[in-house]
Amino acid sequence: MIVRHLVLLFTLLHMGTALFGQSRLDSLVKASRDTMSFLELENVVILPTDPSCHMHGDKPLGSLENYLAESNSVNMIRRGCYAWEPMLNGMSTERSVITVDGMRIYGACTDKMDPVTSYVETSNLSRARIKSGVSGGEHGSTIAGSIDLERRRSGFKAKRSFGGSASAGFEANNNQRILGAALNYSSSSFYTDLDITSRDASNYKAGHRSGTSSEVEHSQFTKYNLSAIAGYKLSEGNELEASLIFDKATDMGYPGLPMDVSLAQALIGSVQYRHLPRNGPISLWETKVYYNTITHVMDDSQRSVVPIRMDMPGWSTTQGFYTKLYASAGKHHIKATWAGHRNNSLAEMTMHPNNPAEPSMFMLTWPDVNTLYSGLNVEDRIRFSPKLDLTLYGGLGFHENSIGSEFGRRSLELFYVDVPASTSRVLVNAGASLAHHRGRFTKRVGLGYSERAPSVSEGYGFYLLNANDNYDYIGDPDMRNEGSVSAELSSTYKHGRLMLEWTASYFHIIDYIIGKPQPDLFPMNITASGVKVYEQLPYATLFNTGLGAEYRFNQPWLFFGRASYRYGEGSDGTRLPLIQPLQGRTGLRYGKKKYVAEASVEGSTRNRNSAEFGETSKPGYVIGNLSVSREFSLKKHRLTVNLGVNNITDRYYTTFSDWSGIPSMGRNIYSHVVFTL
Repeated sequence: MIVRHLVLLFTLLHMGTALFGQSRLDSLVKASRDTMSFLELENVVILPTDPSCHMHGDKPLGSLENYLAESNSVNMIRRGCYAWEPMLNGMSTERSVITVDGMRIYGACTDKMDPVTSYVETSNLSRARIKSGVSGGEHGSTIAGSIDLERRRSGFKAKRSFGGSASAGFEANNNQRILGAALNYSSSSFYTDLDITSRDASNYKAGHRSGTSSEVEHSQFTKYNLSAIAGYKLSEGNELEASLIFDKATDMGYPGLPMDVSLAQALIGSVQYRHLPRNGPISLWETKVYYNTITHVMDDSQRSVVPIRMDMPGWSTTQGFYTKLYASAGKHHIKATWAGHRNNSLAEMTMHPNNPAEPSMFMLTWPDVNTLYSGLNVEDRIRFSPKLDLTLYGGLGFHENSIGSEFGRRSLELFYVDVPASTSRVLVNAGASLAHHRGRFTKRVGLGYSERAPSVSEGYGFYLLNANDNYDYIGDPDMRNEGSVSAELSSTYKHGRLMLEWTASYFHIIDYIIGKPQPDLFPMNITASGVKVYEQLPYATLFNTGLGAEYRFNQPWLFFGRASYRYGEGSDGTRLPLIQPLQGRTGLRYGKKKYVAEASVEGSTRNRNSAEFGETSKPGYVIGNLSVSREFSLKKHRLTVNLGVNNITDRYYTTFSDWSGIPSMGRNIYSHVVFTL
């Protein structure tokens, strides 16, 4: 089966029909053409809006999820219209490490309704660094790789400068109102960046389908985000930086779940010290300490009819640090990272029967689990010549889980005798990546091995309902480390106005963690189909590939697009859940002087559904989008107006990653306005 798909995809490569994923941004197109360095193939860098980039022809105030989804290696699981969960290389967040400026953050929701990406706005984001496989082990053990969200900083400048912006947006489909403001100041010894964004949306409407209402109930949300960064130069080569994120979302509806969220709140702070030596092999020493606390409250009080009322609050607190050294010696360019953190995750559920005479029932769904991690990771890039580059990766981590609640530990002992109070693990990763540049081609091959520990839910979850397959899940604290042997290939071709890119990765995951039905156990949720317990298959395989291209006809016209495909299967023939079918996007962009216009088409083939995990067959679809931007100069200031429409034909469709088969958004007309000082 895999061989057949490989043949198909290699054929598509030679046809040159797929497109380069980030070509929509002029700045990224220019960067890729200017550098064409094989080093760039080690990670994908997505650059959303910045003060000089509101004219890219799409939503400058769009959500972060939309930008991440532009990468061929990222899919988004959608349970509603807010806080989509990123999947890297076809794997859910348990197998990846997602950080904000290098800081580890653990969600407080057992249903993963509060992914790390929900705490950053595009208005304060500089870039998202996406690393695949073993190369993503800098801040913790990972199988799929890592995503690091780097926020925007003005940095120190020789000449004092002050700037800012005000923005407003409206999206007609769900009456979403977006307001934002940003201020920044920079001098030779001090800088600061402040950004505030609010979003308020009603229920969205699906595409037209005769005989049914298009409104998707319980899909509204309200959100506020504050980001602040300040840097101070202590002396030449010694810098101090403090940062803060406060994010609060309320009244969030999740149509793909049986419950909504009344509050999701995050407080994320850090202090960082940077030392830049004038001499010697070390070019930068960077140390950061950080703290974050997450509160998440699920409730169903806004649902008119439910079999039983439930309250499900969760809390997560993380303290951590990292210290990095960048050094060069001859052909070697080394980055060494020592990182560590401690997390506490606690979640509970109270069931309130509709009959007041019946008593309420309480349980700990996360039994006050403490996670302690400390690890050393080293990367050595060896530049043999301007055309040949070898990067070596190696890391060793210590991971420990302990249960803080005696009540929670005894609850798990209903299924496992003598559950240990703590479990320690050693996690290793190692790999190599070789890149070669010759003529118009840049080629890269990588091999690696990495391990991860079971997540809090996989190890200690207690009757966690998965709404997609309608099973209660129970963790297993005695599981082994999950390991992965991975291989990556990529090739880039550039000639004149044409650029083609192909990437592929293969993961052979040993002791693959997955939930399996246990007919002898009875579910806690009265509507659940049964109980699944996390166990380990001997192995599972995942194959990912992406194709991309761009062609500039002349200066104003650019043809772009991308296509990607995934295949996943367990050792017992199990179809892995949430595996993307063949999807693609292609379009034409015109940009001249102060005008930018873009027309695009995106679509998907029918998914290869996993019935075991509640997935249904979803037909393919094709939708069209249009957008136009105009920039106005107002003395020394700038006003940018973006107008557009997504899903022009109001097509009714649902994707493979839409939880419980909820429909995607129908026709959406929007207007975004940004005023820059």
